[in-house]
Order: sequence, then structure tokens, then C-alpha cells
Amino acid sequence: MKQEFPVVSPHLPASVAQRFSHVNTWVFDLDNTLYPAGSDVWPKIDQRITLFMAHMFGLDGMSSRALQKYYYERYGTTLRGLMSEHEVTADEFLAFVHDIDRSSLAPDHTLAGAIAALPGRRLILTNGSRDHALRTAERLGIHELFEDIFDIVAANLLPKPHAETYELFFERHGVDPSRAAMFEDIAHNLVVPHARGMITTLVTPRAGEDVKREKWEISSGAEQHVDFVTDDLAAFLEAIMTTPVDREVPGPQSADD
Repeated sequence: MKQEFPVVSPHLPASVAQRFSHVNTWVFDLDNTLYPAGSDVWPKIDQRITLFMAHMFGLDGMSSRALQKYYYERYGTTLRGLMSEHEVTADEFLAFVHDIDRSSLAPDHTLAGAIAALPGRRLILTNGSRDHALRTAERLGIHELFEDIFDIVAANLLPKPHAETYELFFERHGVDPSRAAMFEDIAHNLVVPHARGMITTLVTPRAGEDVKREKWEISSGAEQHVDFVTDDLAAFLEAIMTTPVDREVPGPQSADD
């Protein structure tokens, strides 16, 4: 049954925290999830994608952006569209679009403490590149808290929300989805995790944040495949761990990467 807790405060009812008491694997998206949606990191990447398209096709900025968004919505990532229709190589594209200045990001000590307190394993599952995830996590001061990063290359360049991507992730890292939780900023990327038994949390922008996302990506979290919604990931994680509940002891960590 869907929980009636939209944007969650740092004080959770025990019934909510109890839903996470069995979790031994914590899975996080990267962009607009581990850093605030109002950050300039994603807009910079988005602009680099438009520039890549402009250089490739000789189009003006407006035409390049329209084609970029068409591929993004149809294929899940612009890269997938370019690979499918124009045989673009992933290495070239990923290196170009993630070549950005991340100096606007500062270490997030509150988030780091909240993630460090989570029992069991912690993994990043992203449609971006491993290098981008590492560089971004380093800026946030959280890179050492994760066991591994499952990126678009590890997914054989098939992005979320494709079911095959999640299945490959589960198999590669020995994840039991019935004992895992996923945190993600795009609601439709939580459909398969929820169906496979993961506890799902949608991370939404905070009130007043200037969020540059497509309209179809933005959700209130009312969907049945979204168990919880929060606009403060660190506070939500802290509340999960500080609310008194009966917790299961995490099982042994997998040696598989």
C-alpha cells in the first residue's frame, strides 16, 4: 500500500522507517539525486550535449536542442539515439559531454554522514559515465562511501528505465532487489525497481529551486511505483536510521564486482 507521506520531514513515523529495516543494499542515482536539482552540474552537461549535436550535424543551437530532446525522450538517453541512428561511439560522446567544471559543488558533510550510517552495501546506478560519477562524488566528498558504480557502459549502453539494465545490475553486483532500496529523481526510472521488490524513493527539487528539466521528467511522486518522496535526501536518510525500529542485521557483502 502506498504510504501517505509526500515530502518527508526529518521526523518519520516508525511505520515508515520500518519499511527500510530489512534493506541491506542502498542504490542511488547520481545526477539531481546525490546533488541538489538546483545545481548547475546537469545544465552544464545538457549544454554540452547540445553542443555535441551542433558540431555533429552542423545545426543551430535551437535545432540541435530539439533533436537532442527528441532522442532523449524516445531512447532514454541522447547517446542511445545517436548510436541507434548515426553510429556515434559512446567513448567520444561521454568524454565530450562530461567535460565540465564541477567547482560549484562543495563537500556535503551532512549527506556523507547520512550515507555512511546506512547498514550494508551502497552503490551508484547512473545513466552517466563512471568517470563523471567518480568526479562528482569526489567533489561532494562521498566517493569513498560507495562499493562501486554501475554506469551506462556497464549497462552495455542500455539506459534506465530498460528492464535489462536493472537485471544486469542485480546480477553483476549480486543484489537481491527484495532487500534493496533505490533513490532516484526521475519517477519512471523507479517502475522496474518497484516491480522487482525494491523500496523506491523519489528525490524531488526543493521549493524555489530553479530546475532545468523536461516537463515529462517532473513528477509529484503520486505514481504507485513510488513508495516515498523527499526533497531532502540527507534528512530522509538520517531519519530512516535514527527512528527507533527493529532492524535486520545486513547479510554478508558480496565479493562480486
